[in-house]
Amino acid sequence: MLRLLSPLLFVALASGYGQTSFHPSSRVVNGEDAVPYSWPWQISLQYEKDGKFSHTCGGTLITPDWVLTAGHCISSSRTYQVVLGEYDRGVYEGPEQVIPINPGDLFVHPKWNSNCVSCGNDIALIKLSRSAQLGDTVQPANLPPAGDILPNDAPCYISGWGRLSTGGPLPDKLQQALLPVVDYQHCSRWDWWGFSVKKTMVCAGGDAQSGCNGDSGGPLNCPTENGTWQVHGVTSFVSSLGCNTLKKPTVFTRVSAFNDWIEEVIASH
Repeated sequence: MLRLLSPLLFVALASGYGQTSFHPSSRVVNGEDAVPYSWPWQISLQYEKDGKFSHTCGGTLITPDWVLTAGHCISSSRTYQVVLGEYDRGVYEGPEQVIPINPGDLFVHPKWNSNCVSCGNDIALIKLSRSAQLGDTVQPANLPPAGDILPNDAPCYISGWGRLSTGGPLPDKLQQALLPVVDYQHCSRWDWWGFSVKKTMVCAGGDAQSGCNGDSGGPLNCPTENGTWQVHGVTSFVSSLGCNTLKKPTVFTRVSAFNDWIEEVIASH
């Protein structure tokens, strides 16, 4: 089963909290262009190669000084920067904030094992070298309460700059796609993800819409009853058979299983 796991990392070798202007009236693979700056906590994590920074993962701004992303997005041998207020990566639009990351400010969960994606704990925190300037285009996300579990078919949205199809092109504009939650009871069935999915994970989507390479670390955005949004997931893996494979929903690290760790890291640094 482990051979079916494919972290959604993309290494580019070429070239009020919880508020958003997006309303889910319409409905990443088979997604659509997001409304510009409608996910103001979305960030682009970029690494340096040959003097140039390239997008590798997504992430979520959770305080003015901290970003949440996936453990498999982080390598101690790389130099990173975070870009906030990004929409179209192909042009400079004005709201972008480019913030360098100091090497000692990368915090991967201590139980993350890069040789066992399905073991869980695919989560990391990044401390920004300076505080984000908050405004209409840059806002921290709300996180769910500890232990919160989404019901089956909850209407969540993935967002990111990942491939538009398996092996396909990377978009310039931020994409979004509706990924209804698949609860643990269904997702852990033998012909779905089986033992590869843990209760500290969230499954969402299906064979039509999914995350893909380059979406790693980005948010699973879920609406609340009061009209705000919470980030319930950190994009982790899909099937190596393809990004949009039947009975292999996109798998996310469940944020509400790691509230204590997030709070501890932030408080101690």
